[in-house]
Amino acid sequence: MEAGLLGHLVVYMVVLLLAISAHEAAHAWMSYRFGDDTARLLGRITLNPAAHIDPIGTLLIPIAGFILGNVAGGARIPLIGWGKPTPVNPLRWRNKDVANVMVSAAGIMANLFIAICAFTIIKVLLMTGSFQSMPESMREPVSIFLTYLLTMNVSLAVFNLLPFPPLDGSKILETFLPASAQPVLAVLEQHGYIILMLLMYMGFFSMIINPIMSFVFYLLSL
Repeated sequence: MEAGLLGHLVVYMVVLLLAISAHEAAHAWMSYRFGDDTARLLGRITLNPAAHIDPIGTLLIPIAGFILGNVAGGARIPLIGWGKPTPVNPLRWRNKDVANVMVSAAGIMANLFIAICAFTIIKVLLMTGSFQSMPESMREPVSIFLTYLLTMNVSLAVFNLLPFPPLDGSKILETFLPASAQPVLAVLEQHGYIILMLLMYMGFFSMIINPIMSFVFYLLSL
């Protein structure tokens, strides 16, 4: 592997671990705020990636997707990942319907917060000309890090907002659906990961995320 590609991979994985850790820690924290300490007792209210890593979703698929996407002619493996699911006990929640929405949305909000911070920093650096005044040895690493920080967190927020089990969007939608629709969601959830992988491979999520990212970079260019 080329040294440049290896450097990009290292930055990509650092940003991914931060994004996933923030996402899962936010779920755990919000569940605790509504009365369920299950995740807190398991040490999940932390940004330490070791508490949230899923060997397949956090390491294998993202690394393979990154390498093959850059080396093997752009192989169609999605640049996305996920962490170890945060355990919650809805029976311990106060105001269950509100809690379900807030706990499910907490991870998305954490990723959006990081994305907004990254966007703001990039915009300030561009407007003040600080990128150009940086030493050349720092300019590229900083640019790569901030770009990944922005794109990764926007992508994860949009991805998790989609209403497909087991994504957070489906749990939010579940709160508002009539009881008659619950069996359909239950069936979808049984095969959720297979459906998600097929949709990602077919480029379904890219069709949604790419226009959003184009709009974000358009805002940066203004």
